Amino acid sequence: MKNIRVRFAPSPTGPLHIGNLRTALFNYLFAKKKKGSFIIRFEDTDRDRYIKASEKHILNSLKWCGIKADEGPEKGNYGPYRQSKRKHIYKKYVKYLLKKNYAYYAFDSKDELKQIRTEYKDKGKLFIYNYSTRKHLKNSFNNFYYNKIRTKKKHKKYIIRLNVPVSKTIKGSDILRGAISINSKVLDDKVLVKADGNVTYHLANVIDDHLMKITHVLKGEEWISSFPILHLLYYYFHWKMPKFLHLPLILNSCGKGKLSKRNSKQLNIPIFPIKWKDTIKLKTLLGYRELGYFPDALLNMLALFGWNPGCEQEIFSLKELIATFSLEDINLSSARFDKKKIDWINHRHLQIKSIDELTRLVKLCLKEKKIYFNNDKTIKQIIVRIRSQCTFVYQILEKAIYFFKKPNFNKNYIKKQIINRKRTKKILFLIIEWFNNYDKNNFKLLRLFLAKLAVKKNLKIHYLLKLLRLSLVGKLVGLEILFIIKKLKTQDIIKRICNVIWVLN
Repeated sequence: MKNIRVRFAPSPTGPLHIGNLRTALFNYLFAKKKKGSFIIRFEDTDRDRYIKASEKHILNSLKWCGIKADEGPEKGNYGPYRQSKRKHIYKKYVKYLLKKNYAYYAFDSKDELKQIRTEYKDKGKLFIYNYSTRKHLKNSFNNFYYNKIRTKKKHKKYIIRLNVPVSKTIKGSDILRGAISINSKVLDDKVLVKADGNVTYHLANVIDDHLMKITHVLKGEEWISSFPILHLLYYYFHWKMPKFLHLPLILNSCGKGKLSKRNSKQLNIPIFPIKWKDTIKLKTLLGYRELGYFPDALLNMLALFGWNPGCEQEIFSLKELIATFSLEDINLSSARFDKKKIDWINHRHLQIKSIDELTRLVKLCLKEKKIYFNNDKTIKQIIVRIRSQCTFVYQILEKAIYFFKKPNFNKNYIKKQIINRKRTKKILFLIIEWFNNYDKNNFKLLRLFLAKLAVKKNLKIHYLLKLLRLSLVGKLVGLEILFIIKKLKTQDIIKRICNVIWVLN
């Protein structure tokens, strides 16, 4: 098999959606599995919807996920990799189509076409701009109108449309779905060149894929409707068509409709890999990165939405996905988004990450909170004890924050746990005295002291341990109290007990 070349070709009209990220992932996995090339190309010919920050968001999202391009805007021998920079390339192919009568000029305005569509709709008909209507409209098939236009010194603004043949069965093939055929009479004469001179998706894709030697095109199921038009263009150019595979949709968690920005908000589902700053609505939408997910967990989840490895394994690293991936294992049916599943996958990835890696991530979380703690040994010991309870790295910090800063005492909560304030204050003073005079790490001596104190004050030792936990943690949860005492400095233990005494005043 010749060198596999696939491309991910997003339109920079907004942030990268996780559905598009899955398309990029499947292309990347296939290329890497076959030791081929993964190419990034920006389809930025829609200048009305173009957003400058979108391209950066797409590239940063892929970078965070570890999806690296072999060719793209920054490197490669088949550039430019932005369609807006390839106008000079498209011109000769447009001339060829016009010369061969495979395309034609059309001068109808948007308002005129809108009016015609309305008239058809009022009659209960569907308007299609094709062989059945074109001769009555303003285009180069209408000889009377076209000759009239050409006699003028300046032509009106025009677009160029594809000449779809009359009643031709267009046959193609999809790797996943098999044979696809459609009669041309139901197709529009698609616009190939817009009034601003920019070529449209259909023409640019075919030319770019051919010139960049793309062997396989993997894209979303929603693009199946354009497949016959692409097939027709390849036929007109006498070019070999790449192999196509239209990926199944990702449905929302209700299973009703494609996962979109609108329903993701309603269902509280993140939809972007990394945060997106919406400059129009002046708000920031958080992505999976900001919500604490691992990039490899996100890719793991997306791979399982539409792909079945044929084994019981569900947790994969990116390297394992590459080694296991096969186009034949892609499902035909759409996949339902499952928020619980991604959380479970993230939990599993946290459990298998190395202690050193988790220590690095916890320290980053501490730094973000402007807490500087350089005792890696303590952090590692905390992680070992607590990570089985956590799905996200930030939860390790949340559950163990009392090791790194004094707790915020809830006065009402503390008071509810106390039997007798006056008597308890005296007990706390005695405990402070012990810590001032003895080694806090002599647990045998500490246990003996607490046992004697409990007998003397006619209390259960459990109550004294409860007072210590309230003082050091701020609530009745946390790791083993002796471990906490061992890791805190004596002066910090005393300060925290004093804070409880102050609350009881």
